[in-house]
Amino acid sequence: MKLAVIGTGYVGLVTGTCFAETGNQVICVDIDARKIEKMQNGQVPIYEPGLEELFHRNSSEGRLKFTTNLTEGIKGAQVIFLALPTPAGEDGSADLKYILKVADDLGPLLDQYAVIVDKSTVPVGTAEKVRAHIAKHAQVEFDVVSNPEFLREGVAVEDFMKPDRVVIGTSSAKARTMMEKLYAPLVRQGNPVIFMDERSAEMTKYAANAFLATKITFMNEIANLCEKVGADVDAIRRGIGTDSRIGKRFLFAGIGYGGSCFPKDVQALYKTSEDFDYDFQILKSVMAVNEEQKMKLIPLIKDYFGGDLSGKCFAIWGLAFKPYTDDIREAPALYNIKALVEAGATVKVYDPEAMENVRHQLNGQADGVTFTKGPYEALKEADALLIMTEWPQFRTPEFEVMSVLLKNKLIFDGRNVYELDQMREIGFTYYSIGRETVISDQKSQSIRVS
Repeated sequence: MKLAVIGTGYVGLVTGTCFAETGNQVICVDIDARKIEKMQNGQVPIYEPGLEELFHRNSSEGRLKFTTNLTEGIKGAQVIFLALPTPAGEDGSADLKYILKVADDLGPLLDQYAVIVDKSTVPVGTAEKVRAHIAKHAQVEFDVVSNPEFLREGVAVEDFMKPDRVVIGTSSAKARTMMEKLYAPLVRQGNPVIFMDERSAEMTKYAANAFLATKITFMNEIANLCEKVGADVDAIRRGIGTDSRIGKRFLFAGIGYGGSCFPKDVQALYKTSEDFDYDFQILKSVMAVNEEQKMKLIPLIKDYFGGDLSGKCFAIWGLAFKPYTDDIREAPALYNIKALVEAGATVKVYDPEAMENVRHQLNGQADGVTFTKGPYEALKEADALLIMTEWPQFRTPEFEVMSVLLKNKLIFDGRNVYELDQMREIGFTYYSIGRETVISDQKSQSIRVS
């Protein structure tokens, strides 16, 4: 089939590349001329494991192309994916201006029947709005389908090529047949393609992300209570994760969720509930707890140093909101860096993939922040280490080297990377989430934060 993908962010580029891998002719469209030029020259603009290999193979074999010209991009396309940003507005609602602008532009350009697919995460009723905007100028038949993505950054290619399920919202038999044909190569092992109405498909994506965000937040609440009562959240995670009704995933305590999906989607779903005069109390709590959880370590750090961080230097390992991505959107590390610098401290940071994105976001306003070439360089003369992202390379460091480089054998771990017994054995003072604090004189105590 011939496909067009409008928007080349995480979702758009992964979608276009993976559909090209299954033999389709794909043109990706974006208004960012520099980005398109880079991709035409073989540069992948995002870090996503497995993507670069597929990108180069399908580009070299002519199945994956890029353009800034919308007319050229959709010419002859049987299916047109809208993978455009839906940023959160000031009130938390999803901003549809980019999607509806493209919908307006598509109307007069369509010269044959096409299925227009909302791939972006959009609120209930968006398919109807897109249909209305296209219909204002369209001279040919078309259908609008909701096909939400369930890609996890860091494993997005695997998720796309081997989906747990595919959700398709459509009331059109013709569109259903085309979408079944398109996804058939990806579900040969029998994973379900679930058809439903457009509104239910739109709601499914928000419900999934809100539930997972709630699951994470619940475990962070349990971790906070563990610190009060002297229990161990890791033991509890293992205890409840073996219950088939609960499952093992999304039960790790830490300093909150971030990224491009959970914060925005929880806010958008809550705003939808407000628009329909429903008080979604759970989501209100999820948002409030997560905001507090991001800053969980700061009071502990201040307490350790007697309330005064001026002149202190902290090493930070991890900037991305999760490992295996360079995405820093709503990353807890950024909030912690800001708080430390505002308290008079300096920070030395390292992340395997996300440092350029942080440099770009700071845009020259990086006073107090030093970017280092490696994790050990960040430790030199630092008063303590903070772990913000659980990259695998941070799990088994050379602790002897760390002991020499750090001023204090002191770690504040926001991702519970290390075992408590290990920290006791090597003589580090170690703060983590929902577990005992290990004191370097071999004594331990429960963290109690008022």
